[in-house]
Amino acid sequence: MSGTAGPVTVVVLAIFALWYVSAVALNTPFQEGIYERAKQTDVPFSQLVSDTLAQERPVLPAPHQVIEEIYKTTFLKKITSKRSLVFHTWITLSTTLLGFVIGTSLGILLAIGIVHSRVLDKSLMPWVISSQTIPILAIAPMIIVVLNAVGISGLLPKAMISTYLSFFPVTVGMVKGLRSPEIIHLDLMHTYSATKLQAFWKLRFPYAVPYLFTSMKIGIAASLVGAIVGELPTGAVAGLGARLLAGSYYGQTVQIWSALLMAAFLAGSLVAFVGFVEKITLKRMGMDR
Repeated sequence: MSGTAGPVTVVVLAIFALWYVSAVALNTPFQEGIYERAKQTDVPFSQLVSDTLAQERPVLPAPHQVIEEIYKTTFLKKITSKRSLVFHTWITLSTTLLGFVIGTSLGILLAIGIVHSRVLDKSLMPWVISSQTIPILAIAPMIIVVLNAVGISGLLPKAMISTYLSFFPVTVGMVKGLRSPEIIHLDLMHTYSATKLQAFWKLRFPYAVPYLFTSMKIGIAASLVGAIVGELPTGAVAGLGARLLAGSYYGQTVQIWSALLMAAFLAGSLVAFVGFVEKITLKRMGMDR
């Protein structure tokens, strides 16, 4: 218990216990209705609990139902099948990565411009901040419609929504990082007659790398959210967003929860991968923390 495995295990077990209790509580009214229509009385509590945790379309599926659904749609289906969760995850992952790459590149360029230009700092930064006050659910259909009107469809419109969410943390983080060198260090570069480009590569950018990776962890998670949201207004037939939409249409709550857990696992894996790359990069730069 002195490490991290023990506390994490306790928290996970507590979540599962609360999940089971909530599943029984929420599914009981429907199950009691079934007993009433079947004229079954004096049903033992143990049978009630067992039946509420085995409903085909429960209000809240039990953890074992969700895990079973994930296993069936991950290992027992061909990855090319539209019933495969791996297939839908790959579609969403493709959109996420494309949007993340575009958003990160855009964020870095905007940050460089804001730091080196007072005009951009005063005029552009407020708009960058204001852009995040618009609800993504409102702007997503607009982006899809406008891009489709100019003949752009498929992966790119959904990636643009991911870009919209992911560029902001990268921009803010890089601006903070590029401005993090102390004045004395900037004066020293000026004493050495260093150009702005040399000062950027040898001083500002190394200082900004830790900030960049921190913002990228936030950005890649936001990019995944954008990819899922982008699949909803398009009526997509593939992707985790489409899986959620189909589950809500047909009342397949187990399918909805399996897609949600897969999205959470995918987000955690992407953030962990960025952290792994951060550790290697900082170590090579002599800034291992």
